[in-house]
Amino acid sequence: MRFVDFLRTAVVLFGGAGTALAVVAVAGAAGDDDLTLVYLAAGWWTLAALIGLWIGRSPRAAAGIARLLADARRSTSLPEVEPGTVLFNRLWPLAVFTVVAGAVAFLVPQVPAIAAGYAILMALAWRKQSSAVEAIEGRDGVQFYFERSSPFKGPRLLRTPGFRKIEPPVEPTRDGVPS
Repeated sequence: MRFVDFLRTAVVLFGGAGTALAVVAVAGAAGDDDLTLVYLAAGWWTLAALIGLWIGRSPRAAAGIARLLADARRSTSLPEVEPGTVLFNRLWPLAVFTVVAGAVAFLVPQVPAIAAGYAILMALAWRKQSSAVEAIEGRDGVQFYFERSSPFKGPRLLRTPGFRKIEPPVEPTRDGVPS
């Protein structure tokens, strides 16, 4: 699986997990007639969204992702494309997090309310990472793929030949603004 596709999918899955946890938190709070929790949760979700937007504002790759790209092993052949296996191996903690936090929604609705904020924060913080990796791929003429590894060890990437993006030079007009 290509790394940029994984990053895009991870953002969607974190956003979906945040939404699902928010729904069960509100349902659990409504079952207890606890409007205070709903208001506090909405405040936390707003704060988490603002923090996620702030963290994810940079068009550059995050330090951890940049390190992962720099440590990628070179390969001249494409790896097996196994998106389901890669997603399960890398995002199983998100699935466990979502199921466990959602399972206690009607007993302790505060847990999924807090967990929803963290999922929203991560989705918004990672939203530009795929574009940053794609820009690096275009600049260097490579593509990054996941290498098969254990789900309990850190991810490893393969660096394969790709297509380099060559853009024509931009010439300024009379007023100094590029056309």
